[in-house]
Amino acid sequence: MDEKKIKQWITLILSGNEDYFLYLYDETCNDVYRTVRFLLIDQQDVEDVVSEVYLALWRSIKQYDSTRSFRFWLHGLIVRKSQDWRRQAWRRIRILERKKIYQQEEHLHDSETILHKETETELIQALATLSAKHREVIIMRFYHEYPLEEISVLLQIPLGTVKSRLHTALKRLKGKMEACVRLEAGEYHGF
Repeated sequence: MDEKKIKQWITLILSGNEDYFLYLYDETCNDVYRTVRFLLIDQQDVEDVVSEVYLALWRSIKQYDSTRSFRFWLHGLIVRKSQDWRRQAWRRIRILERKKIYQQEEHLHDSETILHKETETELIQALATLSAKHREVIIMRFYHEYPLEEISVLLQIPLGTVKSRLHTALKRLKGKMEACVRLEAGEYHGF
C-alpha cells in the first residue's frame, strides 16, 4: 500500500471528488480481502464482510487522522467488522446454504493454481482450528507483520494478552501441523 498516494486520494475525496474512492478501493482491495479471508475462513462470509469494511470506510473516512498510518487504521476497521460479523449468529444459517452452492462451482485445473489453492486451504484449515481471538493475533502478527505493541492497540487488549494469545495459538498450530505430518507419513494406522 502506498501511504502517500492514499493520503492524497483521501484529501481529494474529502474535498468532494468522490471518484478517488475507486482508486482507494483498487489500492486496498487485495489486502482487505486476504485479511478478512484469514480472519473469517468461510468464503461467502468474506465477501459480505469486505463489503461491510468498504461501507464503513466510506462512512468514516472523515474521521481518519492523516498523521497516522492508513494501513493500521484500515486494519482496525477490518478487525472490528470481522468481530461484528461473528457476533451476528443468525447469519450462520445462511452459511450452510451458501456452502452448498460454493462447492458446486467449477474449480480451475491449472496445476500451479491447484497447488497454490491446496496450500492456502491447508493454511486456512489450520487457522480454522483456532478461536477467533487467537486467529486475529496470528494474522496481525505474521500476515501483516505488526509488532506486538501495535496489535495490542489495534485489538484494544493488553500487551500481555497479545503475547499470551500468540503463544497459545502458535502452540496449537504447531501441534496441529505435527499431527498432519504424522498422518501424511502414515504413522497412524487406524488405531
